[in-house]
Amino acid sequence: MGQLFYGNAIAPIEMPDRLLAHIKVLAATKLRRSESFTLTLKHAPGRGGRETLWLQPSIPLRFVFESPENEKLDSNLLTEMARAASSSAGLTVDIDADEAVEPAGIRAGERRELAAAA
Repeated sequence: MGQLFYGNAIAPIEMPDRLLAHIKVLAATKLRRSESFTLTLKHAPGRGGRETLWLQPSIPLRFVFESPENEKLDSNLLTEMARAASSSAGLTVDIDADEAVEPAGIRAGERRELAAAA
């Protein structure tokens, strides 16, 4: 499990390394362009529901990965995540799902197409 440290919070947000790697690339790209966005993290029932982070360049972020190897990134998925992050609803991800690396709101057919492209 990877860890996302946000702002001055002491406790990290834990999530799978693969999801964290996609969020890292998305955040680095958008924040480098001074594009702020919201990231909503959905948790399993009993683990806090959901939380939304406002990501903007002046708030510190630190990404800690369990694996020493880089995760394989899905460019189609990054494109969909970037599209969602640019929307007024922002990007929502389920950090406890079996396949957490898919933005919420993608229809089942689109998920199959993304999986086939991976």
